[in-house]
Formats: sequence, C-alpha cells, structure tokens
Amino acid sequence: MLARAIMLQGTSSDVGKSLLVTGLARTFANRGLRVKPFKPQNMSNNAAVTADGGEIGRAQALQARAARVRPSVHMNPVLLKPQSETGSQVVVQGRVVGNAKGREYQAMKPGLLGAVLESFSHLAREADLMLVEGAGSASEVNLRAGDIANMGFARAASVPVVLVGDIDRGGVIASLVGTKAVIAAEDAAMIAGFIVNKFRGDPSLFSDGMATIARHTGWQPLGLVPLFDLAHRLPAEDSLGLPIGHHRGGSNRSLIAVLAYPRISNFDDFDPLRLEPGVDLVFLRPGEPIPGDAALVVLPGSKATIADLAALRETGWDTDLKAHARRGGHVLGVCGGYQMLGTKISDPGGLEGPAGSVAGLGLLDVETVLEGDKMLVDIFGKSADGTAPFKGYEMHVGRTTGAACARPLLRFADGRNEGAVDGSGRIAGCYVHGLFSDDRQRDHWLRRMASQPSALAYESDVEATLDRLADHIERHIDCTRLLELARTPDLKEPP
Repeated sequence: MLARAIMLQGTSSDVGKSLLVTGLARTFANRGLRVKPFKPQNMSNNAAVTADGGEIGRAQALQARAARVRPSVHMNPVLLKPQSETGSQVVVQGRVVGNAKGREYQAMKPGLLGAVLESFSHLAREADLMLVEGAGSASEVNLRAGDIANMGFARAASVPVVLVGDIDRGGVIASLVGTKAVIAAEDAAMIAGFIVNKFRGDPSLFSDGMATIARHTGWQPLGLVPLFDLAHRLPAEDSLGLPIGHHRGGSNRSLIAVLAYPRISNFDDFDPLRLEPGVDLVFLRPGEPIPGDAALVVLPGSKATIADLAALRETGWDTDLKAHARRGGHVLGVCGGYQMLGTKISDPGGLEGPAGSVAGLGLLDVETVLEGDKMLVDIFGKSADGTAPFKGYEMHVGRTTGAACARPLLRFADGRNEGAVDGSGRIAGCYVHGLFSDDRQRDHWLRRMASQPSALAYESDVEATLDRLADHIERHIDCTRLLELARTPDLKEPP
C-alpha cells in the first residue's frame, strides 16, 4: 500500500516551499504519522551524505530530520550541481552520472522520470504521508515538455498540488491567478489549494486578497503564513540563502570571514559559527577585501575548484590571504578550499572542467590530483592532538598528498590521519564537512584562535527551531484539510 501524498509547488523560486515542507514534516511527525519528504529534482551545491551512501540536496536532509527519519538517496532522486553558468553535474539516486549543459539536460529529463517514480514508490511503501516539493516555478510553461520537477511529476504520479505564493516580493495575487491562466487546463486541475507565504503585518488586511485568489482560481485557501523569523537558524538550501551583511567593526566579537566564490558549496558548514553569540561571521563576495582584523579566513568547498581558484585570484583575495597569513591570522580550507591552499591542483581527466593543472596558493605544502571515485561517507574522530571530538562527512573527488600531511589536522576513529597543517600551526585544511556542528570541536577552534569558549548547543538549537516552525505551521495552515486533500498516488507515465 502506498502512502498518501501531497505536493507543494511554487509560483517562483524562493517562495519558501522547502521551509514549509520542513515544517509540515515535523508537524505531521508530531501527529504520529510516518512522513517522508521527496523532491523529484533539485538544483543546489549544498548537499548532504545519506545513510545509504549517496548524496541529496541539503533541504531534503533537513526535511528528513524534521520528519525524524534517516535521509535516503530516494528523497531527491535527481540532483543538479551547477559547475558553470550553463552546465551542471547530474546526480541520479545519489550517484554522479555525468555533466550536462542546459539544453542537453532538457533532452535527458524524460529518461530520468523512471528513476524519479521508482524512488517515489520506494519511499511511499514505507510511509503514511509523502510530502513532495516542486522546483522553481509551476508556470514555466516553456520547460513543461519532459518536466519531472513540477506538473510532469504530479500528473505522472497523480499527486494533488498546493500552490505557494510569496507575498513578501509583491504581486502575489497576480502570480497565483496568473499561474492558472498560463498553465494547461489539465495541469491546473491538479491544484487543489493555495498558500500565501511570508506575510508581514495585520492578516485581516489580506482577507479580501485570499478571497480574490480563491474566486479567480477555484482553489481552496489553506493558509496565510507570516514570515518565520527564525528561518535563519536552519541550514539554507542554496546560495540565495547566503547571509547578507558586513563586519560592523569595533565590536568585541571575533570576526570570521568566508570567501563566497562563484561555485561555493556546502556553505552550511559555517552555520554554527554564524549563530555563535561571540562570533561575527561574514560571507565575502568577489570584490570585497578580506578585513585586516579577521581572526580566521575560511576557504569553503567548491563545485569547480580550479575555476573558483581563478575567480579568487581575479578578485585579489590571493594577495589578501598572504597578507593575512603574514599578520599571524588563521586560515582554514575545507574540501575544495583545502585543495586551493596547496601548491598544485591537477585535473587530468577534466572532471570539473577542462583537463589540466594549475598552481595553488602555496600556503600548504600539499598537491591534489582530481581523480577516482567520489568519496561520500559520514565520519567521526578527534582533532590530531586528541582533545576535541568531531563528527562530519566527506564529499569530494581527489587525493591530496605532501609534506604538510605529516602534520594532520584530524584523526579519524579508525586511526587514519586527515588534513594538513603548516609549520606555524595557523594554516590548515581538511576534507571534513560539518566540522563546526560538533559543539566540542567548535569550542576547540574558538578557544584556539579567539581565546573564547563556545556559547551554543547547535544540534539542540536546530531541534528547538524545527519544533517552533511546526508550531508556526499549525497556527497558520489548515493542516487537517491539507491531510484530507492528500491521496494515494496512481503511478503512471504522463500523457
């Protein structure tokens, strides 16, 4: 028996679908239902390792946590990881199958529907409720042919849809009513209700607006949801969620700067530092200089390491980094950032772009060769001195070797060494994502570079925020009616 299912689609990107599905997952899990999140197709360089040894979008991993289930590759069977303005790495059921430019991927999509429906069916046999999230906009009729992310999936699986509009950006009445006007009648018939999200102010002032939308569309109004003020305490899905802000200067908080190069990945690694009361974390965009008073500069992961290294040099950050190191500042490279810190990066097979080799920043005596299978694994261990435990995950291609590896940064639970540290002890790199999520490891870093302890219980904070999100959802969405609208899917190929 397959679980009942309901799908949330949006009038555009960034209307808050992911957050709503996260909140609904915790809400219905709290009601005792076995809930599984599902997103047929996602595009994000923020990814998570799954219990079954693959990778999915970070948002689906958070939704699984909200539902109190382990993440699975089937929760996001198609993941696109952008490597350039026009091309992406294509991950199917957790494994890389190749690279494709936009038009090439459009031709691939019909062939991916089988994997999408297979994954959906796999999860639906083990759940009471499937919460499905669409991608982008339901009104992109120019991409409707071969669609697997929105109405193409909804009709193939016969899953009813709730359409979400964002009032914060304006024009929500037109965006919801206009969606019905431009999509095919057969697609519009799949939509059972609508939600208006990110509302600010007096809700009574929009009661006529809700009625207008319902009158013009025939869809049921299911909720007017106020902006959830604590959303910033949860991991963001993609670079649209990168915090905007600059170092205020003159505070007694420790400044940590993260270089946000164009293909930055897994930037949620630094959420725990961002939430620390005594830390001022800034993501620097190209063109913004590295502040001279930074305690730590971080080179994060990258989906295209050699291309992002070139971008780093173009913006002058290489000069800033060397000046920072001369002043005695700390530098940490994570994954792709670790590779950049070395003396050389080679990509003989063209895994991330044109084949070739480039000189690294030369701040660590290591070299990297991008080759071999992608490493996707959860890991545990301690800092190399044995004082601070950590848990995290590896998600990378490549081997890094060199003299600096004789001074490892970390030691895995199985005794293997990981990462490298320079002779000063202030410049380091490793492949471990999620390092700062462990309160003990984060406290170790803060005491070492800023002489201050951690004041945050990160995992507990995430759980408390998910519970508050569920309370928020319960107050503003008719969850009982939403559950009534969900129905058992009828899996079939689309017309």
